[in-house]
Amino acid sequence: MTDTATFSPLRTPTATRQVGHGDMFTDHMATATWTEGLGWSPLALGPREPIPMNPAMIGLHYAQVVFEGLKAHRQFDGSMAVFRPGENARRFQRSARRLAMPELPADDFLRAVDAVVGADESWLSDDPALSLYLRPLMFATESNLMLRPSREYRFLVIAFVAGGFFGDTVKPVSVWVSHDHTRATPGGTGDVKCAANYGPSFVAQLEAQRAGCQQVIWLDATERRWVEEMGGMNLFFVRGRGAGAAVVTPELTGTLLPGVTRDSLLTLARRLGLGVSEERVSLEQWRSEVRQGLITEVFACGTAAVVTPVGQVRDRDGDFRIGDGEPGAVTMALREALVDLQHGLAPDPDGWMRPVLG
Repeated sequence: MTDTATFSPLRTPTATRQVGHGDMFTDHMATATWTEGLGWSPLALGPREPIPMNPAMIGLHYAQVVFEGLKAHRQFDGSMAVFRPGENARRFQRSARRLAMPELPADDFLRAVDAVVGADESWLSDDPALSLYLRPLMFATESNLMLRPSREYRFLVIAFVAGGFFGDTVKPVSVWVSHDHTRATPGGTGDVKCAANYGPSFVAQLEAQRAGCQQVIWLDATERRWVEEMGGMNLFFVRGRGAGAAVVTPELTGTLLPGVTRDSLLTLARRLGLGVSEERVSLEQWRSEVRQGLITEVFACGTAAVVTPVGQVRDRDGDFRIGDGEPGAVTMALREALVDLQHGLAPDPDGWMRPVLG
């Protein structure tokens, strides 16, 4: 890894600026290129800067673009650690395979993440509500409009300081059920992170906002019956209360993204003594079980959203409220267990946190 960067802040440090999500970028980026016949170049660490591109670049026209999202957290002792980056490295490879792109070696992915965190950790204060969000990205760079995979690619990692995805406090969100649009189809790209999955979702998100909701609920593309995801996040349902509570999440059918946070919460739920299952849940089943008092809590999860409670569902066939509309005990217990582990305040028996030396 070569370092060609000098420190020159591009944004106001966190101590003097309110933090949102996705706009407080740090100084550095790690990059590498791939060329057919030559393979991957050495990784380089340099300043975050604009990327020159030809208007005939294949990535712009045919959406050969994949990305990841993961976070580094300040630990209780002041050090830095990244949450489960190996899982993101492997998912990045799966996404690349699906889009006929070259696979980046997992070790290079991890070294790039380490390099950016090590260079820019000073941007992150000790406020536990903040984190350093890493965005690995790979896109096709060959200038050629033949309808085929590119023969050249660029990989990079940038970072930004992240606050709460839905604001500074944990509040229940309201959601809109989309019957007219779907996020993914069988045999498509719903189980990988490619850019083409996200642009088409914006129209439904705007529809949700017009209905007074923060997010959209996706149903399956075949029957328009089964609940799949919330926006770009995985969903969980809580059945029961107290010691008898159980968490349920839609099973992976090939149209859902296998979220790293989703997988982590399944493990943490078992450690807390909760029942755990993965199964298909229909919209009508969700509505009925809420009315019967069987489903007592609902929450979404993801790298950006962490664990976010759902309080209200708006639907063309009638709205309904989850429990009393407030964050539930199971939701908050799982959120606390996850956040404590990420900040080094709870045991890490599976080695999920990767230490980074600044």
